[in-house]
Amino acid sequence: MVNTLLLPELREMLADDNQAELVEFCNALNPGRTAEFMEGLKDREIWRVLQFAEPDRRAEIFGYLDEERQVAMLDQNDPAEVAQLLEEIADDDRVDLLQDLESPRVDAILPLLPVDVRRNIQRLRSYAEETAGGLMTTQVAMLAERLTVREALDELSRQSDELETIYYLYVVDDDNLLRGIVSTRQLVSSLRTPDLTLGDMMETDVVVALVSEDQETVAEKVERFNLLAIPVVDSGRQMLGIITHDDVIDVVRDELTEDAQRIAAVEPLDDGYLRIALITLSWKRGLWLTILFIAALLTAFALLHYHDVLEQEKYRWLVWFIPLIISAGGNSGSQSATLVITAMTGGEVHYSDYPTVIRREAVVSLMLGVFLSLIGFVVAAFIAPSVQAATVIPLTLLSVIVAGCFFGASLPLLFKRIGLDPAMMSNPFVAGLVDILGIVIYVNIAKVVLG
Repeated sequence: MVNTLLLPELREMLADDNQAELVEFCNALNPGRTAEFMEGLKDREIWRVLQFAEPDRRAEIFGYLDEERQVAMLDQNDPAEVAQLLEEIADDDRVDLLQDLESPRVDAILPLLPVDVRRNIQRLRSYAEETAGGLMTTQVAMLAERLTVREALDELSRQSDELETIYYLYVVDDDNLLRGIVSTRQLVSSLRTPDLTLGDMMETDVVVALVSEDQETVAEKVERFNLLAIPVVDSGRQMLGIITHDDVIDVVRDELTEDAQRIAAVEPLDDGYLRIALITLSWKRGLWLTILFIAALLTAFALLHYHDVLEQEKYRWLVWFIPLIISAGGNSGSQSATLVITAMTGGEVHYSDYPTVIRREAVVSLMLGVFLSLIGFVVAAFIAPSVQAATVIPLTLLSVIVAGCFFGASLPLLFKRIGLDPAMMSNPFVAGLVDILGIVIYVNIAKVVLG
């Protein structure tokens, strides 16, 4: 919700070009609060307010604005002012913003940036977007292993203005190869022995990410080892940059959103729900809906195949229970698929756990199947022509629930095994498959029981 508390005052300051009060507004509050109070302004008004802040402060406030507004302002305003702002933004965020601009606009901005910044942008843009290289920042504390504690602190103070974070200090040799890691806390606590070198105190068993590694794998490493940042190296272990925990959180959020959309049988959206073009949204939803529609047609064909059987007098009452049978199998399969997919996403379940998963699902599906079958039998006893005929319903329910749980648990694991996203084996897809199987099981059990 937009905070409108200071909007009248801000607009009045802009109308009067009140420099003193606008400067105070930009500096008096936390940058996040400053951005919050400006949310109700138009993009051009926000940009005007930002010009009254110092460059580094301006970049901080800008970073708290909605990404869509950030891109719009970079696209609409004077390239020289845009370049001045981009110069102060963190490497990885700067590249992400430029990726969202049209090429002619980027070509107009890049020449206005300092040579070192421009080269850094071009290097980072060369990495694939969803890899460690596309996620990293090069603003990292790299220190020589020969430095003493005192010398390291002095060097760190010289570099501090250009660093995104100093949780960890990365120790490198003369060829910029990663040798080890020292925490800032460890460095400060070693002041009692100022002649100790970084090479003596560093930890050499460092968890790293290869520059070409998929961002989801990097996020799993950060989560598993509880890291605040992870170094990015090339195949020769040359230090290239780091990925910080805030970027990892963004990756995890994006991956969870994609998985949730796939589980709902929607091709992942490239933009926010309210911003994506309606034609694109229709295509991404329609693709899977078409596949599921075809699956539903197969269910209809299965019913058509058994039409002559179900038309017979002794089988006709079975039609009333078809929705019950289909929903029981589909719902149980969807539950299993969701549980397995989320467990795989969290790194709890892997393909090697397949036998364990199937054993657990077998036990759970039998317990659920027996419970629901008893309820189904009680209802069927009042409708079926005989008690023997009523046993068709519990036998079918037990069978389709076991089948639904089996396929719901198996298919995501098998998809992962062959290198596909397990979330593609979405709930509706599993449900559609089990629907067809349910009809076949239902009619064949009825034929056996009723003759």
